Amino acid sequence: MNIKVLGPGCKNCTTLFSYVEEVLKELGLQAKIEKVTDFKEIAAYGVMKTPGLVVDGVVKVFGRVPSKEEIKEILQR
Repeated sequence: MNIKVLGPGCKNCTTLFSYVEEVLKELGLQAKIEKVTDFKEIAAYGVMKTPGLVVDGVVKVFGRVPSKEEIKEILQR
């Protein structure tokens, strides 16, 4: 699984990154997590409002920080 957290490094982006790490640990899943801060790359995903969560190349959430429960549901699909 390849996970990207899109955003310039703001508080919400940092929070989303830590939530993803915590959920992966809770679920016992292995994944590559990457922070994407380059605005051109973020825009290439069609995300105009950060933070964004991309799983295996598909944008799952953007413009808000999802709850840990929502992240669990996304990653278990």
